[in-house]
Parts: sequence; structure tokens; C-alpha cells
Amino acid sequence: MIHVYKTAALCLLFSHTLPAQAQSPIAEILCEPTHRLHQKLEGQFGSERVATGVRGPEQIMEVWSNQRGDWTMVVTYATGTSCIVAMGDNWIAHDRPKPARG
Repeated sequence: MIHVYKTAALCLLFSHTLPAQAQSPIAEILCEPTHRLHQKLEGQFGSERVATGVRGPEQIMEVWSNQRGDWTMVVTYATGTSCIVAMGDNWIAHDRPKPARG
């Protein structure tokens, strides 16, 4: 139920600045200029970037999470736009053992 409220809050938060987008599994893809999206994730949701990976020469995937375990997956484009493409709750970071140095 919390996930539904969080999704509704994000949709309301970003709806005034969104261009029309194609339908996606989360109803709409939410896009903003990268700096503005990062400010909203940090300031309004208390999230921090916890994982990053290169998707291609023009895209970076990011996972943002907060202390409550809410998570947001963001794709950042070389054009300076970032889009929320998935979100959920109960994010758990797993520690990986570091290889022994020899």
C-alpha cells in the first residue's frame, strides 16, 4: 500500500513538467533535467545513489534508495535528462566479499 502512495506522490510531483510519454509498466515514465531529478530524489525523498552502471555509450543506470528501503531506478542520458523507469520498496544492499590480495 505504501508503494501505491509513493507512486502517486511521485506522479503528482513530476506531472507539471512532464511531456507526454508512451505507456510503461509504471503508468508513465517520469523525466526531468538530471540536476532537478537528483535534487528532488535527495531533498524530498531522502534518497541517495547506491548503485550505478553503464547501459551504453549514452546511458547510465542508477539506483537510488533511502533509509526506509524505498528504491528508484533512474536512467540518465548524455543529453542531460534523467527518467525514473522503476520504483519499489524493501531495497537491501548485499555485501560482496572482496577477493584476497596475494
